[in-house]
Amino acid sequence: MNRRPTITDVALAAGVSVATVSKAINGRDGVSAATLSHVLGVVAELGYESSLVATSMRRGRTNVIGVLVAEFEPFALQLLRGVSAALQDTPYDVLAYAGSVSAGDHLGWERRSLSRLGGTLIDGAILVTPTAMPTQASIPLVAVDPHTGPDGPATVSVANITGARAATEYLISLGHRRIAHLRGRTDLESAHQRERGYREALKDAGIPYDRALVAEGGYRAASATDGAHALLDLADRPTAVFAANDLSAIEMMRVATESGLRIPDDLSVVGFDDIPEASAHTPQLTTVRQPLAEMGSAAVGMLLEMLRGGDAEHVQMPAELITRSSTAAPAG
Repeated sequence: MNRRPTITDVALAAGVSVATVSKAINGRDGVSAATLSHVLGVVAELGYESSLVATSMRRGRTNVIGVLVAEFEPFALQLLRGVSAALQDTPYDVLAYAGSVSAGDHLGWERRSLSRLGGTLIDGAILVTPTAMPTQASIPLVAVDPHTGPDGPATVSVANITGARAATEYLISLGHRRIAHLRGRTDLESAHQRERGYREALKDAGIPYDRALVAEGGYRAASATDGAHALLDLADRPTAVFAANDLSAIEMMRVATESGLRIPDDLSVVGFDDIPEASAHTPQLTTVRQPLAEMGSAAVGMLLEMLRGGDAEHVQMPAELITRSSTAAPAG
């Protein structure tokens, strides 16, 4: 068969009516055990799958959890691993969906995605770094790292301030005093919290805050290039950089190396996230680990509880400093 099999094809192959096939695949009464076994065998043999939309309309549910993202970048992909693992022993499948988001047009992407999927294709959704939590949604929602911080009862985040403080304090413990910050996207609460942790660590150590040592990183490699150059072009350049995420930290190292600096001899670099590229890079990146897979798993647990009619609360996961070879004491 060169086309997708239909319910009629199943009925013809099984020698039963379309109504009997419908009852069998939807678990309704009126079908004997022998007929049920026979029909489901034909279904498996032909590879027939009923329409998800039609099934959801009949049952009022789809048994599908949606993971909605603005784009498939390393942060979201690691979260997806945790979501997929947490759903393995449940009746739910996972649908990962990235809406059409143009550069600089992130605002409102989650509403557009939910309008396409909510209520017909998915029973509930995990929103990854949403710009805002929709106030009127037809399905349960859990937000991971929302732009504005905890917004509504069901959110998962990481201890950004604590993690950023740990990164900066570690550089201070190595002897660095000219410590720069390549900050994240200014529309994200996580970026503000990481900058706050950086500034608090400096203050506690008696190191004056220098605005010249803070540059835009934007959470993307392409966005971090200009900021990296700006920091290295300072007359009194930093000896260490705390970047708000790993992608910008890796870009910082690339720019520094192209400028003739050695990592970590001439410049120490710390990131945030601990995406796979952090440990695969040469030198390996010292970073603050977000338990991304665990955050995805926690979001699943919260969403399943909401689907059962229960309540969910804000969950904050710990951040952990992972020291590797991109950091060392300052030269001289």
